[in-house]
Amino acid sequence: MIAVNEVHKEYIDGETHVRALRGVSLKIEGGEFLSIAGPSGSGKTTLLNIIGCIDNADSGDVDIDGDRVGGKSKKELTEIRRAKIGFVFQSFNLIPVLTAYENVSMALSLLGVSDAENRERTMALLAEVGLEGMEHRRPSRLSGGQQQRVAVARALIKDPLIVLADEPTANLDSTTGEAILKLMKDINRHRGTTFIFSTHDQMVMDYGDRLCRLHDGLIESDERRSA
Repeated sequence: MIAVNEVHKEYIDGETHVRALRGVSLKIEGGEFLSIAGPSGSGKTTLLNIIGCIDNADSGDVDIDGDRVGGKSKKELTEIRRAKIGFVFQSFNLIPVLTAYENVSMALSLLGVSDAENRERTMALLAEVGLEGMEHRRPSRLSGGQQQRVAVARALIKDPLIVLADEPTANLDSTTGEAILKLMKDINRHRGTTFIFSTHDQMVMDYGDRLCRLHDGLIESDERRSA
């Protein structure tokens, strides 16, 4: 599903050079529930952004579903993200003037899905993530956990192969965070969607079927667990 081979990434800010990734190699199979952990500055978010075609590696190769992303144009990378990848962020990133329904359905509208099919899929998915009856609420009328459920639904509405979640529990209390993780784990098992998290939250690490630890831009350990 995903192959990362000897990926390097360096950021330059004036005279400061930060080597975010220093030759990372990683293979991720379809249907995995993988936590990428490490302290701030370890490179985990950079790695997630490169896998998500948001950022480019300086060197090395990244293959997504058999498609090598290096050297592709911005338009081609946008198409890969649109067709294959969903994103969940710690700050939810919902559009505040849109309802829960509109935040989720907009992705299908951009793909040209008919209004009738869009409505059927969006309503079904909002119910699946526990938001039935809240479809017409704007984010300001939803709790943090409910907003993250909208974000999960938005990531899943295109039926992506991969969902990338960057610190998805960071702005949630532990009880709500665990409920969101359980929701995503259930979706992973029932749909076979690949989930990849970047985190420093021990609970997210514990939920992963695989835990990869980064330190100073290098893989420190890679542990597979029973599902």
